[in-house]
Amino acid sequence: MSSPILAAVVLAAGGGRRYGMPKALVQYEGSLLVERAVATAHEVCDPVLVVLGAQAVDVWRAADLTGATVLANKDWETGMASSLRAGLDGLRGWPLAAGRRGGGAMDAALVTLVDMPGMTAGALRRMAEHASPDALAVATYDGVRAHPVLLGREHWAGVIETATGDEGARRYLAAHDVVEVDCTGLADPADLDVPPPGVPSGP
Repeated sequence: MSSPILAAVVLAAGGGRRYGMPKALVQYEGSLLVERAVATAHEVCDPVLVVLGAQAVDVWRAADLTGATVLANKDWETGMASSLRAGLDGLRGWPLAAGRRGGGAMDAALVTLVDMPGMTAGALRRMAEHASPDALAVATYDGVRAHPVLLGREHWAGVIETATGDEGARRYLAAHDVVEVDCTGLADPADLDVPPPGVPSGP
């Protein structure tokens, strides 16, 4: 039996209001946050879709997104849900011949955020073990739910229909049975909402 085709959806469209600039353009330990997120996803997933929004052209020009498919979310200002919908819609329309095995639809999507520089391939691999068309799973760290989130394709339509504002898939997950995957120690789930001490905000 062949392994599931697992795509990654990197949400990187936000304007970073509290940070002072789009987080996709933030330099962190020698690379842009969006580059880190895409490179980590590439270690586990194929294809990798990255959803841009705020200053999308600047990000596209500045970042090395080799191997990723870039989607522009024109509605990014309405919240993260619009980027999640854009990413899942992109996968639903993915060419059948574009999969890693040369054919077949995507089986599941692993949703990650651009502002989690502590995300690792190890955590993504732990989540990937649960990939299937009917998968619905969320990573936990010390019992607290965080990212990444695994969405089997059978759930994409429901997530797209219910995702609003900045909630993403939260409403859909709350209404369904979800597998909690313990990723404690595999990654740092902290998001970079504000600049670290001593690091100036703004471009």
